[in-house]
Amino acid sequence: MLAHFGIKDFIDVVLVALLLFYLFRLVKISGLRPLFIGILVFMVIWILVSRVFNMVLLGSILDQFVSVGLFLLVILFQDEIRRFLMSLGSKKRWNYITKLIFPSERDKKDQSHLTAIVLACMNLSKTNTGALIAVQGDIQMGLYEQTGEIVNADISSRLIENIFFKNSPLHDGAMIIVGKKIKAAGCILPISQNPNIPNHLGLRHRAGLGISQETDAKVIIVSEERGRISFASQGRLKLNITPEDLQRLLIAED
Repeated sequence: MLAHFGIKDFIDVVLVALLLFYLFRLVKISGLRPLFIGILVFMVIWILVSRVFNMVLLGSILDQFVSVGLFLLVILFQDEIRRFLMSLGSKKRWNYITKLIFPSERDKKDQSHLTAIVLACMNLSKTNTGALIAVQGDIQMGLYEQTGEIVNADISSRLIENIFFKNSPLHDGAMIIVGKKIKAAGCILPISQNPNIPNHLGLRHRAGLGISQETDAKVIIVSEERGRISFASQGRLKLNITPEDLQRLLIAED
C-alpha cells in the first residue's frame, strides 16, 4: 500500500488535515468541541466497521446514520459553516499575500482614529461607564447597524464618551465603527452561546464575544461594574487589558 503512496496522496492527506484543523478551531470558538470530537470518533468507527472489517449488518446501519447525518451536520453547524465560507472569501486572506508580494507605502495608514477610540475607552474605564464597540473588518455588519441608530459621524473620543454616558438613550447598545466613521450606535449584537464564558461576565461581554464569532470585527468591552477593558476577536476574549494593549490589538493585522 505504501509503495503506491505518491506526492499527490501526501498533498491530499495534508489538505484534509488542514481542513479538519481549521474546522476544529471554528467549533472550539463556538464551544462545540466535544460534539465535533464525537463526530470524528463516530466517523472512525464507521470506516473501521464498513471498510476495514466489512461488517455488513452493522455497516449498513451506520451507513444510514451517515446519510442522514449530513443534513443534521448542516443544521448543527450552520453558523460555523457560514463563518468558514465567509473567511474563505474574506479580502484579508488575499490582501495579506498581496502585501507580501507587492509591498506599498499606502499600507501605512493613519491610526489617529484608533488612538481616539483608545482614549475614549480609557476615560470610560476610569468612570466605570459600560461600553461595547465593534470595529468592522472585512465582513459587513449592515444587518446589525439597522438594529440601532445610524450616526455616520467622524470618530472622536468626546463623541464616544457622550454616546455611552449613562443618561444617553444609546448607552445600553453597541457602537459599530466602519473605517474612520461611527456608523451606528445602540445596536443589538448576537449573544455568544459558548458555555466556557466565565459566569461573572455579563451581556456586554457575551455580545462582544458573539459578534466576534459571527464576523471578523474587533470588539472592545468596558465593564460597568469594575471599569476593566476587554477585547474580543475571532471568538477569543482577552480580559482586563491595558490601554497600551488595546492600541496594539486594534492596529495589529490578523
